[in-house]
Amino acid sequence: MKKILCFLLAAVLLTCVCLAMTSCGREKKMEELRDELEGKLEGDYTNDLENKTLRVYNWGEYISDGSDDSLDLNLAFEAITGIHVVYETYDSNETMYATLAGGGVSYDIIIPSDYMIARLIAEDRLQPIDFSKLSNFHYIDKQYLNPGYDPTGKYSVPYAGGYLGVIYNNTMVDEADVDGTWSLLWNDKYKGQILGIDNARDALGIAMYSLELDVNSTNTADWDKAAEKLAKQVPLLQNWVMDEIFDKMESENAAIATYYAGDYLTMKAAMEDTGTADHLSFYLPKEGTNIYFDAMCVCKDAPNYEAAMLYLNFMLEPYIALQNAEYIRYTCPNTAVVNNDEYSLKGNEFLYPTTEVKSSYYQHLDTATVRYYEQLWNKIKGNG
Repeated sequence: MKKILCFLLAAVLLTCVCLAMTSCGREKKMEELRDELEGKLEGDYTNDLENKTLRVYNWGEYISDGSDDSLDLNLAFEAITGIHVVYETYDSNETMYATLAGGGVSYDIIIPSDYMIARLIAEDRLQPIDFSKLSNFHYIDKQYLNPGYDPTGKYSVPYAGGYLGVIYNNTMVDEADVDGTWSLLWNDKYKGQILGIDNARDALGIAMYSLELDVNSTNTADWDKAAEKLAKQVPLLQNWVMDEIFDKMESENAAIATYYAGDYLTMKAAMEDTGTADHLSFYLPKEGTNIYFDAMCVCKDAPNYEAAMLYLNFMLEPYIALQNAEYIRYTCPNTAVVNNDEYSLKGNEFLYPTTEVKSSYYQHLDTATVRYYEQLWNKIKGNG
């Protein structure tokens, strides 16, 4: 019994020591962050909301988080405001929507894509943003103001965007097979080496682009044609993926995939360490592709609205926005970033193309159309 008690006491003491060390390490890091940000922020960040908790729901791999010597933006925000950020991720707009619709968790800030923002506005799931509290909003390029998905500009703050395209490993794919179209994704020569994108709107949208159909069609016959085209791809796929694509393509365990331009640049950068970065290539299909923008929104039931306003303004800070843009490698709407000569992606051909790209935004479709294409998607995946 004494041995057991001694063992338990030792375990408790060890746990306490570890927690103390972790706490000390965290405080030291936060102090370092405060020093780093000294004199670099333009907004006013008080500690009036210290010890409040802010819940942020965002895409995976979509914020500078301290890895690879980047700036941990959520910890930096906590360091200067005392507001603790609980940060969770999703892999598709549909996953995010299902979580919100299911209830049980109340988020303050979410970062959906354009068509999903329109849907959330229509369903009264967002609340207006108090732009009087966003002293840095003037840095948003005018071309991104009052977008089609939020025509009044009341509910969203542009975050990042780009284009959907084809990524391929040029050591595994014969360049003669690459003609700049979506057809590479249906080339049976690469059976078992192709990754499908695991969300209904993009997967069916790609099939529609390849057939030169309107991706915002409400005609069920168009969606039937897209589903038939997509079904022909299924036997060729290694798997359906979202963020799993990073590991698959970076480790060269797949040859062809479709994903977003910013993520292609992230994969390429990650492969620099192994000397294989030049193995990856990317193009925007000439039949047309999706152009998208994601934006920061505040949920209707946000528990900490004022903390959310501070966070939005913080993310618009020129210094913060630059760190984030360098890390996530997506098109940035912040003029202080895109006009900065120190921005390594300034003028990148895939993020800021100088020639016209045949593209279109996904629009929020009526409920009947959404249900119809989701049923088709479930059948394709064998779920319905």
